[in-house]
Amino acid sequence: MEPITHFLTGACLGRAGLNRKTGLATLILVLASEMPDIDVVWYLGGSVAGLQHHRGFTHTLLGAPLMAALSLAVVYGIYRLLMRRGRKFKLPPNWKLLYVYALLASLVHIFLDFTNNYGVRPFAPVDWRWYSWDIVFIIDPIILAALFIGLVIPGLLGLITEEIGARRSGPRGRGGAIFALAIYVAIICVRDYEHRRAVNLLEALTYNNEEPLRVSAFPSEINPFIWNGVVETRAFFETTVVDPREGVIDPHGRAMIRYKPEETPVTLAAKKSWLGRVYLDWALYPVVEAERLPNQGYKVQFVDLRFAYITSEQRRIPLAGYVTVDSNLRVVDQYVGAEKQVIRSKTSN
Repeated sequence: MEPITHFLTGACLGRAGLNRKTGLATLILVLASEMPDIDVVWYLGGSVAGLQHHRGFTHTLLGAPLMAALSLAVVYGIYRLLMRRGRKFKLPPNWKLLYVYALLASLVHIFLDFTNNYGVRPFAPVDWRWYSWDIVFIIDPIILAALFIGLVIPGLLGLITEEIGARRSGPRGRGGAIFALAIYVAIICVRDYEHRRAVNLLEALTYNNEEPLRVSAFPSEINPFIWNGVVETRAFFETTVVDPREGVIDPHGRAMIRYKPEETPVTLAAKKSWLGRVYLDWALYPVVEAERLPNQGYKVQFVDLRFAYITSEQRRIPLAGYVTVDSNLRVVDQYVGAEKQVIRSKTSN
């Protein structure tokens, strides 16, 4: 999930009652809920390094205790700074309990990332396989709204009670936070049910008289009730829209077929590159295609059909990778992201 969802989830966990056990509980829960994403520093080494290490060790069961310890160290530093400035805490911090909270938040982060279709490798280095539930898009406006309302509304109600002189005891907002977390759990359950219905619809059909080898349904970036289906047959991939509420596939006739390209020395060279190895380890439905460049070299595109959002008007595929090789099949460029435009120069006799 994106960072805001992680931060809000940590805040709701604190307000749901954990902040009544020790001081600094909400602070460490918010911080630890996002700490595993510290692996974004790998992008400083380039887009390929970022893809290779994002959701890597920091998102594993082995790395979670270290992320919790790092969060605790940061909070302890903040605590010491505040103490020097004379800050008094109504509830003293229980550092052992705060570490348990940080570990809980780190594990919740891994679980939430598991719910979307990018995936995590929680059992590395014992098991390097990617696991994903494929039920929630990386940005879910309904979940964000539930978490935000659960945190904000109690504060607004608190202003009203203070204005009329009502007394309060203990931290405010427990009911709103519990409600927000309950809505979050309910959304996950509904999404799982709809996801299984979408997969069942895809498995029940044949495609151009071919039986599917495997099918998947991935969350839509726009409509939470529509799914992006991917079907693999012996000869091609098909991307389509699935509406499990209506029990229909491709209701608007926008399905796209990609025939599996032939393997060539160019694509083999690209697959052996650093990007090729990293991308194919991560991708679930990879399609690798090559085009000839004006300078006699080749550009090879790697795409993962998990992200073929045909519900979008642009029918774009984010997280594509590109490898450029020369006429001798030596790699001269490789990156992940927006395609670089090739400048075609005019030649004269």
